[in-house]
Amino acid sequence: MTDRLTAPADAARPRLFTRSGEVGVALPTGGLNIRVVATGLLLVMAAVFVAAKYFQHVHPAVGFVRAFAEAAMVGGLADWFAVTALFRHPMGLPIPHTAIVPRNKNRIGDTLARFLLTNFLLPRLIARKMQTVDAAGAVGHFLSQPAAGGGRLKLGASRIIADALGALDQKRLGGMVKSAIADRLRELDIAPLLGQALQAALAEGRHQPLLDAMVKWGSKTLDLNAHLIHQMVHDNSNAIVRFTGLDESIANRIVAGLGKLLTDMAAEPDHPIRLRVEEGLARMALDLQEDPEVQAKVERVRDELLDNAAVKRWLDGLWEQGRSALLRAARDPDTMLAGRIGELVHQFGTMLGEDEAIKRTLNRYARRAVVGAVDSYGETALRLVSDTIRGWDAKTITDRLENAVGDDLQYIRINGTLVGGLVGVLIHTADIWL
Repeated sequence: MTDRLTAPADAARPRLFTRSGEVGVALPTGGLNIRVVATGLLLVMAAVFVAAKYFQHVHPAVGFVRAFAEAAMVGGLADWFAVTALFRHPMGLPIPHTAIVPRNKNRIGDTLARFLLTNFLLPRLIARKMQTVDAAGAVGHFLSQPAAGGGRLKLGASRIIADALGALDQKRLGGMVKSAIADRLRELDIAPLLGQALQAALAEGRHQPLLDAMVKWGSKTLDLNAHLIHQMVHDNSNAIVRFTGLDESIANRIVAGLGKLLTDMAAEPDHPIRLRVEEGLARMALDLQEDPEVQAKVERVRDELLDNAAVKRWLDGLWEQGRSALLRAARDPDTMLAGRIGELVHQFGTMLGEDEAIKRTLNRYARRAVVGAVDSYGETALRLVSDTIRGWDAKTITDRLENAVGDDLQYIRINGTLVGGLVGVLIHTADIWL
């Protein structure tokens, strides 16, 4: 009762209470059911009426008591009938226009749905309300707060990401991601980047290990394919050379010369051929940055690679691996927001809270999304309300509405009894004076 009444220190006495701006009389119930209090008050008024009628000849003031009790019984009975008639037949009698809620539950559901649709779920009302909602700021505040209260940030963020990834159409999402990656790569002016990277590598000598590896690879390739050189010299020699065996000698000299050349290149960083290779790489770096024709060739190669079936399969595998790893991380809050990922989430939340341009953009998007959802699915949601109420039986809707209203129905009976008694006193007074 303390949530409904103002509870002063002398709670044992009757007191006035305010509810929704109205003034009424509240009686202490001492923990009793308020329905018992209302019924008991009616019985008390009946007992007072009988006693006052029996002793009315003792003193004229007893007439006022009788008038109060008599009118209080009428008011209490009338309000009991009115309250009961809302939800059931009084005393089980099929009196017309009683059990109003059970008989009209379908109409109540339809009316409630129409009321919500026409007064609350209007796109213009939602848009006006959303203008005062800082959705981006709320998300930013949530993400930027440290994990507290049992890891609220970790649990909340990981659950949101995991649920979102699990709910999305993975085939369509994968297609969108791969298409976005491919489009971004097509828009990338890759030739100057490659030229700058090559130029930086040459300046810092990072190309030397690559040249060493190429020389070693050339030596191994020469050793493994020396017989091909012998065969080539033999096939291109005339009969006299082959007869005298000079072809074999020539082939050995060629193999030995190539071997010595590769050995010298491996041992001498300043070998002329290595220097010529470096000059060619330096020229290539400049062409990649400045020559439109070379840049166009690189772009054609880039587009051909992106259109290649093998590259597309590689992107498919890359997406699946990334999605699976992200899902595993999202389902583990400690992993999800640990290390660099947690730092990025925190930075993102801070950015949302401080960058007004991004906040305006995201809030505009959130407002349009909510208004669009209400406009598209508002009637469907309210139809669910109507259909749910239609599916309830009479007892279910009666019990739920009666519980929702709560003790106020019984206060109507109490107030009706007391107000009726006061009206009876006024009528009795007027009768005496007139």
